[in-house]
Amino acid sequence: MEEFTNENIDLNKLPHYQEITLTAPHPNYWKVILINIFIFLFLTGAGLTLFLIFNDEVKPQRLFIIGAYLIIVILIFVLYRASFKKRGFALREKDIIYKSGIIAETTTIVPLNRIQHVALDEGIFSRIFKLGKLQIFTAGGQSGHLHIGGIEIEKARSIKEMLLRKLDQIETLAENQ
Repeated sequence: MEEFTNENIDLNKLPHYQEITLTAPHPNYWKVILINIFIFLFLTGAGLTLFLIFNDEVKPQRLFIIGAYLIIVILIFVLYRASFKKRGFALREKDIIYKSGIIAETTTIVPLNRIQHVALDEGIFSRIFKLGKLQIFTAGGQSGHLHIGGIEIEKARSIKEMLLRKLDQIETLAENQ
């Protein structure tokens, strides 16, 4: 029986994930985001217009409501653009890193041996621009799942196949031990 040890780890010798160069989403992914935002804002604007036309009680405040809507529209575009510029991923030998967020920046590092399933999603607008979303599901529940959008479809397929091969290798090693 092996003797139990629990030595301190020198934190200065740990690798720094912040130094990794991340791959940004494809520039056409911004167009996909814009199309989705436009559809949402168009439907919201149409509903707001109908509300203002048919509700006599709010007609005196319609300029305020329209102004507030326009400010919200601008904020949505600014926040999504800033968020888009902060996104990135990196695939390393033993893990995959995904970074996103502007107000609360989130960096998720998923060890390859924790991945249970990999899927590739092609939405209608992403398909037009030949882009896909790589979905990586882990044993850690919702918080560990990664959804990386804006990857060129051929590159996303290659990454998916490579991850599946790694999963097979990890499974084979586990069975042989």
